[in-house]
Amino acid sequence: MALQTSPDSPAALRTISTAVGDWIGRLGAVWVEAEISELRRRPGTCFLTLKDRVANVVVSATCHAAILDALPAPVGPGAHVVLQVKPAYYVPRGSFALEIREIRLQGEGILAARLEQLRHALAAEGLFAQERKRPLPFLPAGIGLITAKDSAAERDVLENARLRWPGVRFVVRHTVMQGPDSARDVIHSLGVLDADPTVDVVVISRGGGSLEDLLPFSDEGLVRAVFEARTPVVSAIGHEQDVPLLDLVADVRASTPTDAAKRLVPDVVDELAGLGQARDRMRRVIRGHVDHEAHRLDQLRSRPVLATPSTVIDAAEAIVAEQRERARRSVTHRLDRAHDEIGHHLARVRALSPLATLERGYAVAQLTDGTVVTRIGQAPSGTDLTLKLTDGAVHVRAVEEDT
Repeated sequence: MALQTSPDSPAALRTISTAVGDWIGRLGAVWVEAEISELRRRPGTCFLTLKDRVANVVVSATCHAAILDALPAPVGPGAHVVLQVKPAYYVPRGSFALEIREIRLQGEGILAARLEQLRHALAAEGLFAQERKRPLPFLPAGIGLITAKDSAAERDVLENARLRWPGVRFVVRHTVMQGPDSARDVIHSLGVLDADPTVDVVVISRGGGSLEDLLPFSDEGLVRAVFEARTPVVSAIGHEQDVPLLDLVADVRASTPTDAAKRLVPDVVDELAGLGQARDRMRRVIRGHVDHEAHRLDQLRSRPVLATPSTVIDAAEAIVAEQRERARRSVTHRLDRAHDEIGHHLARVRALSPLATLERGYAVAQLTDGTVVTRIGQAPSGTDLTLKLTDGAVHVRAVEEDT
């Protein structure tokens, strides 16, 4: 029922706001189709901005965080959804919003949910593990390229790589890069290039497209084939915002085909410049080392021992001469003392020698066996004796003395 108001009998603002809230509250839950243009999460509650997919209509909405968490895949801005909502009017602020009770993904959202489930399953098997990814060779002898024939992606990779390194060699395999047969053809081409010993790295490249166009590059069979390949694989699918599962399993993800070319080969200009800089640094280091050693040699040559080598020899010769003279004096002194000692000993020996006694007229009587006769009883009459004198010996015979 319409409110009865007039300039003389106006309704209070709270009355109008309450009436509007009552009218909106009479609407039941309805299903609406919309696109999420903005999403802000808060503890327990999420705030969304929904817009019509055709008309320029934007409506605010709220939902419990559990409703978003229950979806098979995360949703964000741009997601196409169907929602069960209850219109609500907040009287104190006079604001209108939709209370979301259920969300269902539509179109690409369903595909995204399936891909998200597959991603979680493959990640749990370790196919996307960072530690298994292999580094690219610095300068590959051969590069395998899997792409569509005469495509922009092929031109971008070939031209940019050859601009960076003119001598790069490519082995190109043209395959179907879109549609139901694409994944199978890419797997076959990957197997051929992986078995080629002249190919050091393989690039799988195509331009951007919708989620459905890039769906073959999230094929489970292709993901497993890349994981099992012995040759490093570079994924260059779509644009920066496109992330098919191939990007996650590849050893290197390039945001675009042009970016892939930059990652495949070094820039010859940069390398020549770096080589020149390295040469200059080596030259400076070697020159500095040589100059340092030459300075050390000059310092060594300036020392007296090297400037006049005979100085050391002369000093050593003087020391040797002095030592020789000291040795001569010491030996001479020692010999003199020894000569005196020998003279003293000789005098004592001579004084104690029996010959000195014999020289005074004494003789030593010995029996024929050499026994010295000291008593008469040892030499009875008729005994042969030898008398030793100072200058020889005399043989005599004992006779009995007449009394």
